[in-house]
Amino acid sequence: MKAEIKGALLACVALSAIALAQSSGESHAKRYLPEYTSSGELILPKNFHEWVFVGSPLTPNALNGGKANFPEYHNVYIEPGSYAIYKKTGKFPEGTIMFKELQLTKEAQFPDGSRTEPSGRGFFPGDLNGADVIVKDTKRYADTNGWGFYNFNHSEPKAPTAKLRAKNECAYCHIASAKKDMVWTQFYRLLDDDGNVNHDTPKAQ
Repeated sequence: MKAEIKGALLACVALSAIALAQSSGESHAKRYLPEYTSSGELILPKNFHEWVFVGSPLTPNALNGGKANFPEYHNVYIEPGSYAIYKKTGKFPEGTIMFKELQLTKEAQFPDGSRTEPSGRGFFPGDLNGADVIVKDTKRYADTNGWGFYNFNHSEPKAPTAKLRAKNECAYCHIASAKKDMVWTQFYRLLDDDGNVNHDTPKAQ
């Protein structure tokens, strides 16, 4: 009888462990999808600093005649659930959100815009300066190759909601020069086909 009870208890423990693992897996698989107001404005994505950071290109004013279009670091994040799917398939799924937080450089000490810090001479991140967001939805954004473009201010604080930007404001540049599916994957090694993306490959027949 004791052996039967012990066996039953071990079985319960094993089943509980399996259920916990499955629950954990389901939770990990959940995605944060875009949220909109009743008038169609995109709501500022939540907790984006906890997303997957993919890169931070920099185009400072000092290297662009004093008038760079985006004189900041482009700190780019992708929603984790979408990244997991992309990493597996090589395709950005519907509902993918990419968040670009803008961050100014610290005040320049030299004509090229650089300054000296304990680590050496270079460019260093300073104040935050708003954000841009793109969302994939091939039906909603059919006119701009399946992606919608939003600006949450080029200043702080970031706006709580944003209207869709016209094609000639943002999308045209992505259409002309972004490497893959409207995304500048050439600048983000985690997303680039020549970088660290590990797609599932078909098994040999």
